[in-house]
Amino acid sequence: MRQVYPGGSVLTDAAVAGLYAYPVPGASSGCWVRANMVASLDGAAAVDGRARGLSGEADEQVFAMLRALADVILVGAGTARAEHYGPVRPESEGLRWTWLRDGRTPSAPIAVVTRALDLDLASPLLADAPPHARTIVITTEAAPGGRRDAAARTAEVIVAGEAMVDMKAAVDALAGRGYRRVLCEGGPHLLAQLTGDDLLDELCLTLSPLLAGPGADRIVTGGLTLPGGGAEPFTLKHALEAEGFLLCRYVREGADKSARH
Repeated sequence: MRQVYPGGSVLTDAAVAGLYAYPVPGASSGCWVRANMVASLDGAAAVDGRARGLSGEADEQVFAMLRALADVILVGAGTARAEHYGPVRPESEGLRWTWLRDGRTPSAPIAVVTRALDLDLASPLLADAPPHARTIVITTEAAPGGRRDAAARTAEVIVAGEAMVDMKAAVDALAGRGYRRVLCEGGPHLLAQLTGDDLLDELCLTLSPLLAGPGADRIVTGGLTLPGGGAEPFTLKHALEAEGFLLCRYVREGADKSARH
């Protein structure tokens, strides 16, 4: 993996991790919300319904590294089902980045956003999470009470919103639990919610050297209304290249200078 902007050089693991280090949130800022997404050359967010079809070795390594840097990993229920999510297992993702967890728990918990709590409560994601990283279920008051009680037997449950999940309340609740470095892994509808609610500080985007063809969602989809009604400017912080994949890190203009959340 080499850095192509700014400059150009082959990078060590420590140098790559340094490029992706989270800014330190201010005392009043609560947390920093980063999204990590992959897209094809023609803008598709998935192939045959799964983002994994767009990925490559370099993207998978950055994926694992970003998980190691994060305090919590945020994902929509649809993506969790499509990508067969389970608890983070450093041993199965490779031990290359475990040093980034020094002084913290061995892995970050997964936080699943689900309006109706239509999850398989016996799935490994909920039933097999380790005690240090119990899965967090973020749901609504409209979700059946019995489902919430059942989920609470093996997972933490956060109720944020009445009929729809209030992402501002959800992010505040995560920050209140000490999860200040948030990594969102999608999907496109969840990213649209975060963007529409003015919560996204940073986007890590891998451009895959593939054409997916028509039909697939973009990385942001749904009824998105950007803050202020116009385009949202981001600044390119770096670009890495490996085997034709371009891995870019963008920060929202002003995000690293102001405390917003």
